[in-house]
Amino acid sequence: QVQLVESGGRLAQAGGSLRLSCAASGRTFSVYAMAWFRQAPGKGREFVAAITRNEDSTYYADSVKGRFAISRDNAINTLFLQMNKVKPEDTAVYYCAQRVWRGESFGREERVSYDYWGQGTQVTVSS
Repeated sequence: QVQLVESGGRLAQAGGSLRLSCAASGRTFSVYAMAWFRQAPGKGREFVAAITRNEDSTYYADSVKGRFAISRDNAINTLFLQMNKVKPEDTAVYYCAQRVWRGESFGREERVSYDYWGQGTQVTVSS
């Protein structure tokens, strides 16, 4: 099992920046890829960005490409999401997720099933 705890969510103004963190504990050595998802009020969960644990491969949703950057620090088992030039439509609860290897290569992560989830952190962007 892997336990995930997100932090860093807050109220931000449009055009501003913020950074989310996700601290992992437990069987982190079993993780293959890590990702951020989000869910806005009244909408379904949406993929945001993903990164492999042991390589530098990244993958982004078109809606955040060029504005958000995903990174991780394996030494402290922490995943990050740097959010720049935020927009009101970025308002959502942001969830950290991780998956183990089950034969699905990295890419098109919005279609892949993730195994472990955090409780989420609220990001609100005002116009």
